[in-house]
Amino acid sequence: MSIFRPKFTTSTFSSKKKKKKKSADHKPIKIKGLNSDPEDFSEDSDNDEIRGAEDVSKAPVVNEIIKENYNFDSFKVDRDSDLDWWPDLADLDRLNILNAPMEDRARLLASKYSKPVDEIMVEIGEKTNLAYLEDFELPENPTKLLPMRLIHNYSCLPVKVDEQDKLCLVTPWPPTERMSRWVYAVSGRKPLWSLGFPEKISHAITENFGIGADSLDDSDLDLDGEDDAQDDLEDQNAAIIRFVNEVIQKAILDRATDIHFEPHKDTLQIRYRIDGQLVPVRVPDNLRSFQDAIISRIKIMSGINISEKRRPQGGRITFSQGQSDLDIRVSTLPTLYGESISLRLLNEKSQPLSMQELGLLGVDERKIVSILEKPHGIVLVTGPTGSGKSTSLTAFIRRIHKPERRIMTVEDPVEYEVAGINQTQVNAEIGFNFASALREILRQDPDVIMVGEIRDRETADIAIRASLTGHLVLSTLHTNDAPGAITRLIDMEIEPFLIASSVEMVIAQRLVRRLCQKCAMPTEKSEREIIASLALLDTEESEIVHKDKILQAVGCPQCQNLGYRGRVGIFELMKMSDPIHSLVIKSASAPDIREVALAEGMSTLQGSGWSQIKRGLTTIEEVIRYADGFVEEGTPENSDVNLKGKE
Repeated sequence: MSIFRPKFTTSTFSSKKKKKKKSADHKPIKIKGLNSDPEDFSEDSDNDEIRGAEDVSKAPVVNEIIKENYNFDSFKVDRDSDLDWWPDLADLDRLNILNAPMEDRARLLASKYSKPVDEIMVEIGEKTNLAYLEDFELPENPTKLLPMRLIHNYSCLPVKVDEQDKLCLVTPWPPTERMSRWVYAVSGRKPLWSLGFPEKISHAITENFGIGADSLDDSDLDLDGEDDAQDDLEDQNAAIIRFVNEVIQKAILDRATDIHFEPHKDTLQIRYRIDGQLVPVRVPDNLRSFQDAIISRIKIMSGINISEKRRPQGGRITFSQGQSDLDIRVSTLPTLYGESISLRLLNEKSQPLSMQELGLLGVDERKIVSILEKPHGIVLVTGPTGSGKSTSLTAFIRRIHKPERRIMTVEDPVEYEVAGINQTQVNAEIGFNFASALREILRQDPDVIMVGEIRDRETADIAIRASLTGHLVLSTLHTNDAPGAITRLIDMEIEPFLIASSVEMVIAQRLVRRLCQKCAMPTEKSEREIIASLALLDTEESEIVHKDKILQAVGCPQCQNLGYRGRVGIFELMKMSDPIHSLVIKSASAPDIREVALAEGMSTLQGSGWSQIKRGLTTIEEVIRYADGFVEEGTPENSDVNLKGKE
């Protein structure tokens, strides 16, 4: 019976391909360089027979361990025995789960059975006789127990060495024989496996080592001095490719909408925008030395001129992730310490939301639907960039879509695909802008037209005239509140009487972060603090009776310790009435229009936000931050409305 002898090198765990020696005598690959710190292989290490061996084939402890504990000839591939302990799973489902990364498998299994992930983890533990650890702590230097590349590749974390000299590890998925053998051979200790929450393990790996730390391991670039310069260059290129892909994949996993590469004097900072907030990403300490290569790689992916570093450039990347394709818009900007690059992630397979999923309450939903059912007129959605205006418009057209209605859209870009809707994307390079697209759409006999944004007078004029000729037009504007949309159109030199005759409703909206339902708990605010917050929200003091419904953010592994996961909308609805109509004709100011609208019962951002607070969907801090412009993150600590930073 032949004994498998593993060959250890850093490249064993990477995607690099080394040049084969032409010599007939195969020289065994050296173990030195596997660990992140070469000093780990000192002669006074605990397992010096393994760690100090120049050649793995001369390490008797490794062979003895394999002989003693494994009675088969070769390693089984990872998926050979996986899921044998879950026999009632269909073959296709089994294949999809096993093809996914280890940290995603439990989530897919939970989705299959419509169960929470932690509940599935407990069941997996029962079926495989593995303990499930809800909480675990890492030692001060985990790479002293297990090499960084093994930690990354198998998504396993060394927790401690027990009294019997066993290496205790936590993993998001039951280990295979292959994993156990690698741990035996590399550490010289028998592994003792436990299961852990997948997202917590992924978060711990990123927090302790930085995203892509295994890809940019310096040992990749100079293993043993035997490779030529061409091999080193190929290794570095492969490492950079892996790193950029890991950054994008991690952003998708974290539901980020943007990725920012920001060069500074001593580091290259990477930040994700998650739920509207910028979240710093832990990166390897040596990332600055790879800055130029990383920027060049992104430029190549997006079709940007890599030699041009003096002026801003733009491009796009089509990135495949699982069953969906991601459209990534890339923008570069020269800065003091290099080019800053921003990536906007647009999932081509994103599912549009319903009006209920937007966060619209029953009364507000009925008001909007009553307007949408009209055969003509304009409905405007306003708010700053990133406030969810396009998402709301898509929800509206889904609500009114009927076989007898022809609905056409012109967008930049098309963010959601809606079945049965004719969607057009503008192309500035050929002069196909909103105005020209809208002009052509009117010749297509539409009943409902959605215009992504009114940016200029020409587009506004065509949209208004379309509404006056029997079309329902939905569009967006960049204004802070609903009354401001009227004055914005007047500033575009649109005749006030045309505005008054065409605009049926203006909706201002913001997106506030949704509380993580896993860790949210009742607020610790005093009654005095709550009353002060109610005053800022223009809410009656009597609403203090609902104080027991107010929750606060805490943070857990599922929400990356932010306390929030996802977003929900708050809305301000202004319906055109006769008094407001008269003010518009007179070109009244936005404050005057707002005063009359409030007297007629206009729902406000603050009021909508308070309703979402009472529903347990968000916090007072979030609503104040987004619904009231004068409240900033820099509010003094002794203030009743101080905003607690979650990053």
